[in-house]
Amino acid sequence: MKSEGSVTSPQDRPQPRCSLGSSSGLHYGSFANSLASLTPRAVEKPAISPRRAYMAVAVLCYINLLNYMERYTIAGVLSKIQTSFDISDSTAGLLQTVFICSFLLLAPLFGYLGDRYNRKYIMIGGLSVWLVTAAGSSFVTERFFWLLVLLRALVGIGEASYSTLAPTIIGDLFTGGQRSVMICVFYIFIPVGSGLGYIVGAGIATLTGDWHWALRITPIMGVVGLVLLVFLCPHPARGAAETHGLGVTEQSSYLEDVKYLLKNKSYVWSSFGVTAMAFLTGALAFWMPTFLSRAQVSQGIQMPRTGEPRDTPASFIFGAVTLVTGILGGSLGTGLSRWFRDKVPNADPLICAAGMLGSAPYLFITIFVASASIPATYVFIFLGELLISLNWAVLADILLYVVIPTRRATAEALQITVCHLLGDAGSPYLIGAISDAIKQSKPATNDWTFQSLKYSLLICPFVGILGGLFFFMTSRYITEDRKAAQQLVEDPPPQQVPAPEPSIELSNRSKE
Repeated sequence: MKSEGSVTSPQDRPQPRCSLGSSSGLHYGSFANSLASLTPRAVEKPAISPRRAYMAVAVLCYINLLNYMERYTIAGVLSKIQTSFDISDSTAGLLQTVFICSFLLLAPLFGYLGDRYNRKYIMIGGLSVWLVTAAGSSFVTERFFWLLVLLRALVGIGEASYSTLAPTIIGDLFTGGQRSVMICVFYIFIPVGSGLGYIVGAGIATLTGDWHWALRITPIMGVVGLVLLVFLCPHPARGAAETHGLGVTEQSSYLEDVKYLLKNKSYVWSSFGVTAMAFLTGALAFWMPTFLSRAQVSQGIQMPRTGEPRDTPASFIFGAVTLVTGILGGSLGTGLSRWFRDKVPNADPLICAAGMLGSAPYLFITIFVASASIPATYVFIFLGELLISLNWAVLADILLYVVIPTRRATAEALQITVCHLLGDAGSPYLIGAISDAIKQSKPATNDWTFQSLKYSLLICPFVGILGGLFFFMTSRYITEDRKAAQQLVEDPPPQQVPAPEPSIELSNRSKE
């Protein structure tokens, strides 16, 4: 009989350090609470009543909505903040960059803590920090821009704790197809919250005549979310849905996990693709409302003035486009994946590649048509964002089925860190810095201010093409890697059959 530590697969498929069929514990990214991603017909009864589980998901979705609303409220009133503090484009980009940097650096830490301690308490603490710092940023005066930057960085602490741990709780509340649906609903609130962030931020700033009030709405709503989290969200044991509440706790070696992931070609190439997507969406989300506002001034549709610019219509419309394309694109991507997956084994990365490559020409046209027609610009923005949004749900599935269960938590943490560090953490600042550099080459005018930002945004279509190529590379290896991960899940059970023999033999000897 082979021991657990023996090698039962090729070298490029490392053996898990404990039996997948054992009830003695893996962390939340393990087989016990990731089984449904490989066996969608699993029907085990969850440890917590369905009513409480659905209420918990509703609370988590509500807080996820607020997280992304708060993140993009800044973008909805960015021009007003620039005018108020008299800062350049590159300096304004720092507001998003410091937030994302804080988020990506702390997410692995909260993932580590969440594997070992009560996740509900960690989320409550993180959400409390988020409420205080988000509300505090709304009281910063024009003389203390550095304080606004600091508070934006601290907001990332709360979001890192929540965004890292909330999906794992949902995973412990449901199994099989129910889990897939609940996770999909949870992630749909990302584009919904992002779109509402623009709309609510711009709307409140217009109603009150003060952009500071735009930053106070989500903290007020967040207090309700905190109360709901405390009283309505349970803390299930890790793996509770599959083990009827028993849970799993054993940890795995981090170094071996990293080595395995670096050898997993599908994971590496798809992570590069996710990074390109994060760069693209981060840049567009932060700068597009300002770009559209400057385009209207350049065309004479909106008259410039020395006070705060009137960019509210651009933020409203772009927010609505983001909301609608996020829902439609995510649903369409999932539908295409389910339709083609049985017919084309590497359909998922090909869908992602088509979305990224297809969005590039629409984004390119968007950037240049803004000089001539604002309505046409919104049409091409809609089409470009719709294609990008095809990837939201599909990308989550790719990671789940190409990485063996005992390494999924590490895979999630590393991918989050890389995609934010090389993606949306720097893209807003980079676009702003390029815009400033171009702007300085000529005397400042309203038209040249628009043109400089237009030319800096040209980097986005090329990043989209690069991301598409990364996903094409993923499609070359994904079938093999998926089979390898599934075999590692299926192989251990037969090896466990003889396991009780030693104890039985000892028992017989004692009787003799």
